[in-house]
Amino acid sequence: MNESVPARVLVVDDEPNIRDLLSEALSLNGFDVRTASSGRAALEAVASERPDIIVLDVMLPDLDGFTVARRLQEAQDSPLVLFLTAKDAVSDRISGLTAGGDDYVTKPFSLEEVVLRLRAILRRVRPVTETVDDGVLRYADLELDEEAHLVRRAGRAIHLSPTEFSLLHYLMINADRVVSKAQILERVWDFHIDGDSRIVESYISYLRRKIDAEGRPLIHTLRGLGYRLQDSS
Repeated sequence: MNESVPARVLVVDDEPNIRDLLSEALSLNGFDVRTASSGRAALEAVASERPDIIVLDVMLPDLDGFTVARRLQEAQDSPLVLFLTAKDAVSDRISGLTAGGDDYVTKPFSLEEVVLRLRAILRRVRPVTETVDDGVLRYADLELDEEAHLVRRAGRAIHLSPTEFSLLHYLMINADRVVSKAQILERVWDFHIDGDSRIVESYISYLRRKIDAEGRPLIHTLRGLGYRLQDSS
């Protein structure tokens, strides 16, 4: 993602006042904004507009935001997602994040908070400072090209969502070392979720299905400790 190009944001909310308010505020803060008023309209807009990130209301009149996020994940058409909802329960927060969300803001919210959250999410997927030789991280037959945002295994291109890419990057720079769920949450999501690790487990599962689908397993679970990228051949 080129920092000189405005990030494309899709605002999805069925309340016109909120939609217009967010659209105006984000435009004033340098984002390229599009809007949608329903879940189905959001799916169509993602296909046509190719946004970098979605500000996605959970309570929509047709498909709820969690369903929209899951469908995007299943279609491997996964922009970043910032959920908006009136629900503040921890279970709802976890549901949103395990559905493919990257962060969660509860209503009522401040416009400044939404802008800051969006920028924080986008920072996580911009090219990072660590480089290895030509900017490509390599481990066994796995390659992660940070500049091109591409992943290959044994020469086969693998499509990853931005969050999956960030998670794999963290595992690769810590290859052969155990990283805990708490460490992954802090590095990949920038926060802690005390007492609930389902978001990490879900994304490790997504990543494992893609990375280890046709080769020997590289992503290993160490029960009670965390995860390790290790070539056990």
